[in-house]
Amino acid sequence: MIATQIRQKDAAFYFASYPSEALLSKVRFISRFYDEEGGVIKAEAAPAEDEVAQFIGKIERSDKAFQRELSRNKVAAIRNFYETATAQPLIPGTVLLFTPQKLHFEAWTDGSGVGRLQEPTEKFLIIDGQHRLAALEFYQRTHPEAAKNIFVPCVIFDCQSEDFATEMFVIINSTPTRINKSHLVDLYERVSWAEPDRRFAAHIVDLLYREGDSPLQYRINRLGGRSKQEKWLLQAELFNEIHRWVKSAWTVIEPGGTDKRAATKYYEQLRDFLKASADVWGEGWGSSAYQVTKPETLKAMIRAGADLAAQDAVPVDNRVARWRERLAPWTEHLPAFVKAGFYERFPAKGHAERVGRIYRELSRWAGIATRKRS
Repeated sequence: MIATQIRQKDAAFYFASYPSEALLSKVRFISRFYDEEGGVIKAEAAPAEDEVAQFIGKIERSDKAFQRELSRNKVAAIRNFYETATAQPLIPGTVLLFTPQKLHFEAWTDGSGVGRLQEPTEKFLIIDGQHRLAALEFYQRTHPEAAKNIFVPCVIFDCQSEDFATEMFVIINSTPTRINKSHLVDLYERVSWAEPDRRFAAHIVDLLYREGDSPLQYRINRLGGRSKQEKWLLQAELFNEIHRWVKSAWTVIEPGGTDKRAATKYYEQLRDFLKASADVWGEGWGSSAYQVTKPETLKAMIRAGADLAAQDAVPVDNRVARWRERLAPWTEHLPAFVKAGFYERFPAKGHAERVGRIYRELSRWAGIATRKRS
């Protein structure tokens, strides 16, 4: 196999372009994968002495991000992209492979770092890229001729310690996406393979940002640290809360349609809830002296708003006035949201726990029944 040796400080590893058919025969999957037609890739048992594979397999089985249903959805989405993409490269990012075996490398004499790399006698362990390769496996089953023309960029690590491989796996799989998260939200509406619930939630976020009747117009931070104007909430954080709402209501949303017109209806519910909230918070709304329009409280309010919308969205007429009356008890609790002492009044171990605590308090004060959440 032709490869390029790359040296960085004391480390040496290899970059290669692997034909898909050959690559899929040289890797082993440690999670069970399914496709939409019921096809399955069985997980290969990790040898007891292979601590790296045992470690990664344990994470795959326990981490919620890799549960079977989510893996199935992810593989299906990637496979759909392989089938529909034309000009776009199918796998532009590298797949990371690991073998404890020391691979012989014979460099060419021109000093380019290119040479011939020995292939391992055992299958590679996939450090990063299992879902992409699983989707490629299913794509190859249905499009064998097309798959022959696919070459996968791979980075190969050989003869490294077990600690090296496990640490790299953890770093890669715990690091946030390289794309700015807010930018990713903007892209959901533009890519055909994005899950419909994500596109639906992204459209609501977009309306909240740009519509003139939105209480959050231009208050959503789409640029992260590059924003030079006062913002209340990161777009990615807002998207997470709205997507949580959409997912919980998806069995109701989907039968009625998932296009932009349907998303607008849910935007209007959240808009009316935020208008009623702004009214009852009075001087606290948008004031730097209070924590009312800070991320923790806004996220808690959106959760309460989703609950209220599920219970009392219709009739639409006079909805703001009706919800204003429902949320009126919040006014007397405004002193609890004064900036000074806020974190002592809502003690928590971290941001997520504090959001949940505020959510429960807001719901209790307004008499909103909270729904069970996963």
